Amino acid sequence: MRKVNIICLTAIMGLAVGCSKNELKNSVVDGTKLNTSNNTGISLVASPVGDVVGKIVVGYQGWFSATGDGSPNNHWVHWAGNAGGIAPYPAHQTFELWPDVREYTTTYQTGYAALGNGQPAKLFSPWDAQTVNTHFLWMQQYGIDCAALQRFGKGNTQLDGIATRVMNAAQTYGRKFYVMYDISGWTNFQTEIKTDWTNDIVGTLNLTSSTAYAKQNGKPVVCIWGVGVSGRPGNVTSWTDVINYFKTQGCYVIVGGPRDWRTQTANLPAFTAANMVMPWATGSFNGVAGADSYVPTLTADFAYCNSNNMDYQAEAFPGFAWSNWNGGAPNQIPRLHGDFLWEQFANIRNQGIPNVYVGMFDEYDEGTAIAKAAEDVSMIPTNQYFLTLDADGTHVSSDFYLRLANDGAQMIKGITPLVWSHPTQHVLGGYLDHCDATTGWLSANTLSVNTSDKKEGTGSLQAVGSGTDEFKKTFSAFNTGATAANGSIDFWYYVSDVTKFSASNQIELGSGGGPDVNEYNWSIGTVVNGWNHIVKTFSSAGTTGGTPNLNAINWFRIYHAKTASITTKVDAIQILH
Repeated sequence: MRKVNIICLTAIMGLAVGCSKNELKNSVVDGTKLNTSNNTGISLVASPVGDVVGKIVVGYQGWFSATGDGSPNNHWVHWAGNAGGIAPYPAHQTFELWPDVREYTTTYQTGYAALGNGQPAKLFSPWDAQTVNTHFLWMQQYGIDCAALQRFGKGNTQLDGIATRVMNAAQTYGRKFYVMYDISGWTNFQTEIKTDWTNDIVGTLNLTSSTAYAKQNGKPVVCIWGVGVSGRPGNVTSWTDVINYFKTQGCYVIVGGPRDWRTQTANLPAFTAANMVMPWATGSFNGVAGADSYVPTLTADFAYCNSNNMDYQAEAFPGFAWSNWNGGAPNQIPRLHGDFLWEQFANIRNQGIPNVYVGMFDEYDEGTAIAKAAEDVSMIPTNQYFLTLDADGTHVSSDFYLRLANDGAQMIKGITPLVWSHPTQHVLGGYLDHCDATTGWLSANTLSVNTSDKKEGTGSLQAVGSGTDEFKKTFSAFNTGATAANGSIDFWYYVSDVTKFSASNQIELGSGGGPDVNEYNWSIGTVVNGWNHIVKTFSSAGTTGGTPNLNAINWFRIYHAKTASITTKVDAIQILH
């Protein structure tokens, strides 16, 4: 979504910080009526907690497609523009942040060289239902309450198909969603938006009939983004007409506008006609000091909305860059390994604002996505620059910003106290072994390091033969930081020919220094030829010889009986929680 306010950056950076960082007098607690005073004396008076008020909302684009994905587009869109279906390749791309695609079952080959870890450079398409399901599963796992589905102009088979996939995924994973119309470039929005809502959204697609469709104050939620934004169509008359139309349809109406919306005197009737205002902040400040410079705007916005019986939704963003698409410096607004986004969350909480919109979930184009992304150069093509999550010198896991958003939401809701340094661990658990060397490893087969076919680091462990014991090692005691309830083992496992496996197999992890002592064990399960991503939770494990001590793990083994010689590999053994 091209909702960037980069032109404001220089001016905003010059503002003085005008807030004191004091804890709220009273916490905002999820599930209670929001009528809480903060350190400025402002009180919430408009709406109780619903599907938007008191919740964390993320913007969801769903606008990517790829040649061969079976979509109505059926060519590369947003990864590489609309250049006749040509796959993105070096110097021909429109996105900045490379996604972590390991959890998608279907991906599409690009024109880039292989990733640093040797894997092919592939990208996803939301036309595959599994992609959207994966995104909403992440929302469920990481405490994101609601997604604002972006809708660019009146419906077509592509937009409608994505909307249906979003509805189904939200229902499956217990999330809420609502339609967020972006009027950018939509000359006839005043009439066409009404028809689209009545005929497509409510009629043909039946989105508002879904149990997952967001409601606030008992009303279906709709957002119109672009009101008062430079370069967007319309005026106060057409915007107010559209807002009032949706209100007559029984909707709760959110208006997305620029950060200076309160000073647009001529347009204020449109803003005050809405139920909620969400000013766009992305790109308008930089760094922790810049985030603090935005606090007087938050304060004044919130006070204005309270005095006009309106709800206020603050927007926060993790960072920004679009050098691969629109020029500018790489890593233009650095993420600061979470410090930048967290400062925004803390300022929102400190003002007593009970809800936040994170822009965005899957905006890889402008580098603002919080969805899983490449951690380092091992996860991006070797022949093209892309932003990685370690760009500021600290390695973080691909899901770090999802976990950070979850922690921020808990703080903003008042479930956890206000803190000014984020509590989110950069990497959970850690690597039991990177599998970059054979040191300490034993096998019944010929063991080596494969440096050309790997998933992480500089290599993978490779075993060739027909022996049952494939990989085993006794470690120095490793403190996983996990519990039996929240921990899991995560690694990559390669098989050259699954037809040569016999039934007997097991994964073992323990603290007894060898087999069958204080050990977790699992069946490997169904695998396919090639690399398999194996994730086993401790809660699903069998135990042998007592209960493992998760603070002192020192044993790992994979064994699998075989009928003939095959090649197996293992890489990136992690303990997660």
